[in-house]
Amino acid sequence: MMRLLFRQETVLTIIMIIAVLVLSTQTDKLLTGDNLLNQGRLLAEVALVAMPMTFIIITGGIDLSVGSILGLTAIVLGYSWKNLGLPLEVAIIVALAVGTLAGFVNGFFIVRLGVPPLIMTLSTLALYRGLAEGISQARSVRGYPDWFFQLGQGEVLGVPSQVWIVVISIIFSGVVLARTTFGRSLYAIGNNELGARFSGIPVNRIKLLIYTFSGFMAGVAGYIYVSRVTTTRSDFGTGLELDVIAAVVLGGTSIFGGSGTIFGTVIGLITIQLLKNGLSLANVKGDATIVIVGIVLILSIMINNFIQRRTGASA
Repeated sequence: MMRLLFRQETVLTIIMIIAVLVLSTQTDKLLTGDNLLNQGRLLAEVALVAMPMTFIIITGGIDLSVGSILGLTAIVLGYSWKNLGLPLEVAIIVALAVGTLAGFVNGFFIVRLGVPPLIMTLSTLALYRGLAEGISQARSVRGYPDWFFQLGQGEVLGVPSQVWIVVISIIFSGVVLARTTFGRSLYAIGNNELGARFSGIPVNRIKLLIYTFSGFMAGVAGYIYVSRVTTTRSDFGTGLELDVIAAVVLGGTSIFGGSGTIFGTVIGLITIQLLKNGLSLANVKGDATIVIVGIVLILSIMINNFIQRRTGASA
């Protein structure tokens, strides 16, 4: 019971509840059904990318290129349809394939050439963004047919369409991480990669797979983003990687690898989104919102570190 109480996820959940209760005294719109569903819609792209990012960080890696992959995917989708004349359905498939390939390239250089993940994905952050800008030539694409907007703006059973995709992604990722040999292998790699290799775990194959998965999910997020905002621009996804990494680390996934859960990532995502939304509804200015969110993130991590040290010392 005490170990459960002192988990990062539990600490973060308590902080989230306190923050939401405080903010709800400043505005009566925060906890309304319409507002919560809208926040789910706005959170979808970050949440989708956060699932594979959790896998990657658990192994001790990082992917800074996800925002650029999202932007590149969006541009390829619009360019393939508008400029190349491909059917929109085919353009979507091409865009997802490009996102998946971008993730595969990251993984290939990391596992085959030994390029550190930080350096590799920092390089492709610039590369993929440059490709997006070069293809788009600073032009946006509009005029998509109505059916295209169903995924980004439609609803199923009164819930935004993309929220259902996020829920499926969370369930799938959670089961894979917590209930499969593949998930246990991720923890083994993050704790001791050399030991994992000697244990017969196909480290390179697993790493290649999760970076490829990250590219694919960034591509899906790019498609949903275009469907939601009805246009494409090369700057889509700028800064997305920071929001994703913040949510994953805030949720208890160690940046050094070896620990983390999908549940923690979900709590991290919800906490950050509700804080931003609550502060906005309370008429707190944008700059102040960033400062307050940053302070809450730092405090939650400090509290968790303090508790972990105390429990470790008592053990």
